[in-house]
Amino acid sequence: MPRSRRGVAGHALIGPVESGVTVRSGLVIPEAELAWRFSRSSGPGGQSVNTTDSRVELSFDVAGTSALSDVLKARALERLGSRLVDGVLTIAASEYKSQWRNREAARERLAVVVREAIAPPPRKRRPTKPSKASVRRRLDDKKRRGETKRLRGRPND
Repeated sequence: MPRSRRGVAGHALIGPVESGVTVRSGLVIPEAELAWRFSRSSGPGGQSVNTTDSRVELSFDVAGTSALSDVLKARALERLGSRLVDGVLTIAASEYKSQWRNREAARERLAVVVREAIAPPPRKRRPTKPSKASVRRRLDDKKRRGETKRLRGRPND
């Protein structure tokens, strides 16, 4: 539900009030299942580099979530196995100077990672065989090519 919030000096901020991370239509990770950690980011930052905690770590307990069905949870745990620590997925974002923008980047990244992890497996390829006409055309072309090359040789007397 989009609602406006009041920002600096009472100006309205446009956009929804965050209620979780939307992975896809019909699937939202509730805010209560997300854990945030903030720390000082490395790299350039000017005067505020040593005072603001702009680096963001977003943790999501994949193993203990109620947002995913058992099938989706099993699929996510299998595909994210190497990225999980005790069933928890952690996304870090520190590319922006602003903590708010890093939070948004971490949210988007989490949505993409979970969306890819719960995607259904690709359909199995059905092997096909060439049609009889295409096989015949290929063999005719091979014979014609072979005949052309044979005629390039020295004549036998």
